[in-house]
Amino acid sequence: MAVAVQDAPTEDGRRPRPGLLARVKLSYSKYWYAYAMVAPVVIVLGVLVGYPLAQGLYLTLTDANSLNSARTIGVKHIPATYEFIGLQNYADVLWGPGSYDRFWSHFVWTIAWTVICVTVTYATGLALAMLMNQHLRGRSLYRLMLILPWAVPTFVTVFSWRLMLADGGVINGLLGSVGLPEPSWLSDPLAQKTAAIVVNTWVGVPFMMVSLLGGLQSIPGELYEAAEMDGASPWQRFRHITLPGLRTVSSTVVLLGVIWTFNQFTVIFLLFGNGAPDAQILVTWAYRLGFGQQPRDYAQSATYGVLLLSILIVFTSFYRRWLARNEEASR
Repeated sequence: MAVAVQDAPTEDGRRPRPGLLARVKLSYSKYWYAYAMVAPVVIVLGVLVGYPLAQGLYLTLTDANSLNSARTIGVKHIPATYEFIGLQNYADVLWGPGSYDRFWSHFVWTIAWTVICVTVTYATGLALAMLMNQHLRGRSLYRLMLILPWAVPTFVTVFSWRLMLADGGVINGLLGSVGLPEPSWLSDPLAQKTAAIVVNTWVGVPFMMVSLLGGLQSIPGELYEAAEMDGASPWQRFRHITLPGLRTVSSTVVLLGVIWTFNQFTVIFLLFGNGAPDAQILVTWAYRLGFGQQPRDYAQSATYGVLLLSILIVFTSFYRRWLARNEEASR
């Protein structure tokens, strides 16, 4: 009787939806093999990502630093003495004394750095992709030369640029030979930011070019031929055929570019180290707080990390919704 009442259809003719536990049991009984295959990946991600993230979230609620954390000196173990302080770290970072110099100035520069780098990288990559999509003599050699910066390890590329940007380096030598000013690329604040953008663009252009070149090659050539026969100009063909044809690829590479550039630790750190405070973005500033000063402020560094993650989650959510609305509007 109980079973019959439980499974009886509702007034609208549908059967009631089973509870959460029942749905989990049913899913496991039907897809146990898939769960068994995914379980190792989930465990590894839990250990490598989940546990550090949870530990970082906990540290943001404490006053942990290198002086009150647990440590071992010789054979003597010193227990942790840091205390739980709630959301005080977030309040201190966002609107505490000196919050502009410590957070907001770096936040503004990080946003500007991300927008400029992604825009320049995408535009340069698209221009090179369109050039490499033409029937040119030696096209394979040109593609190899343009992809080469991507194949070279990033630290080698950045150190090479550091040598070229030094006061007596190749860049200033070329500028001086044509009578142009020779900036102090590694010491002047504005020149430091310019140098960081140039190096990051050099590192990121090959990925953009390869991705967009693949998208260009997937656009049917008949569309260009029909548009040319109808009298469409090159700009009209680019606007109405190339850009719409690259919409899916462009949305993906721009999203990846924003995430990678926003968290681009390698270029800034290897180019300037712990110096150049005006050129430091949020991720390198978080590293400086946690590992580049004494005492090391683990709680503040973790707070920066959580804020970075929150900013990217919010951006990704709005970006995906904006893309979905544009897709619906274009149909």
